[in-house]
Amino acid sequence: MENIKEHPLYKKYTLDSVMSSLWEFYKKNFLVLFLTSFFLFIITHLLMLKFNLTELQNYSDPMEVLENLREMIVPIIIISIISLYVTTVLQYYVICKPIDNDTTILSSTYKSLRYFIPYLIIIILLSFFGSFALALGLLVFIVGIFFAAIYIATLYLFFLPVLIVEGTDIGHAIARTFSLVHKRFWVNIGWVAVFIIIIMVISVILSGIILIPFSGNFLKIITNPEEASSIMTFASNPLYIVLSAAANALCLPALPIFSSILYFHGRAMDEEITNP
Repeated sequence: MENIKEHPLYKKYTLDSVMSSLWEFYKKNFLVLFLTSFFLFIITHLLMLKFNLTELQNYSDPMEVLENLREMIVPIIIISIISLYVTTVLQYYVICKPIDNDTTILSSTYKSLRYFIPYLIIIILLSFFGSFALALGLLVFIVGIFFAAIYIATLYLFFLPVLIVEGTDIGHAIARTFSLVHKRFWVNIGWVAVFIIIIMVISVILSGIILIPFSGNFLKIITNPEEASSIMTFASNPLYIVLSAAANALCLPALPIFSSILYFHGRAMDEEITNP
């Protein structure tokens, strides 16, 4: 993309400016990003009901969960592919819309297809690498697992912007991603950790709010785990499906925006080093 430097997110950042830029971009593009995300979560929730994936939450024994996961591997793959495709569409829209007025969410659904297969291959490779990294993290217990997870998440966030902006060559995308992540390693890791914590806190709050109509008392859910597990009986309730999809759709658009910020920051910093 020759005019990528005209993108409003293409600049150097501090942690404060990351959050303020994310929020401004989120507000400006809220409706399109929210509705697309909402559609995704409605579809995935209905598929989960169709394939009975919600039953997994009724098992407390890890072995029972694994046994049932084996039987549901195909539905899980289908839902994962749909989610990754919509993620690709959203990322394409976030990167291309500000520098191309002809870009719409509809055009993004087919223009982003050329990036989807390379992205899917990279995600599969990342899953193997991530399993290895998490296994190493076990050697140093909780801290190691947490660090490995943040590192994998950081790599994941860079891959798609690199593919969309710099081309679909898988080898280049992987090498470029590792280069961008490692050049400013601790900054990237720190920003991703803060972002994940913020999203987790917001998700917990929203989840608590949407459960209130079905539990009668949010505090009861916190103090009584058995009460919380019984909430899943409402998984097929239309109101719960809509509220749950809306809550998730409020958070998902932040992901492609934050990914773009990380990538553009890395590009802008490289540009400063190359052309001081």
